[in-house]
Amino acid sequence: MSLKDKRVALLIEDDYQEMEAWYPFYRLTEAGAEVTVIGPGHKAVFASKLGYEMEATLAIRDAKPADFDAVVVPGGFAPDHMRLCRPMIDFVRDMDKAGKLVSAICHGGWILASAGVCKGRRITGYAPIRDDVENAGGTWVSDQAAVVDGNVITARTPPDLPAFAAAIVDYLDASARAARVA
Repeated sequence: MSLKDKRVALLIEDDYQEMEAWYPFYRLTEAGAEVTVIGPGHKAVFASKLGYEMEATLAIRDAKPADFDAVVVPGGFAPDHMRLCRPMIDFVRDMDKAGKLVSAICHGGWILASAGVCKGRRITGYAPIRDDVENAGGTWVSDQAAVVDGNVITARTPPDLPAFAAAIVDYLDASARAARVA
């Protein structure tokens, strides 16, 4: 399995959950994907809930969905900040409309709710966002580590990261194989 031709956008903001950003970053990089960390554009370095820094190499205003195959939204309190950045919400919405992979873990589902991605889909995340997901038209799933519904993959919390990352890698690998066959 090689994701060498796959480009993944990882959205970042202050107060992100460390493992929910770094685990997918390294797992997807290990699989061969090019992972670009994208911030809102007001600064380049973002601190996690515990103070670990992650540098954004691209501002959301310069990110184009056509340049990416997938987007990953980590949790923590970062999605609460991301919801104040309309271009981040628009990016996720446009990725979904283009049929590209949209993934979120924990509080990351807040961005999916704001972007209109939840409607008609099975979604999981951190239990306190259940009302947001359901009010956005999603069907809440509480008993699965990772939920795949079409081009949307969601997961609950850090212990579910192995299942979450595996589902993302499998999805991108399957799309890479399909592209090679076509």
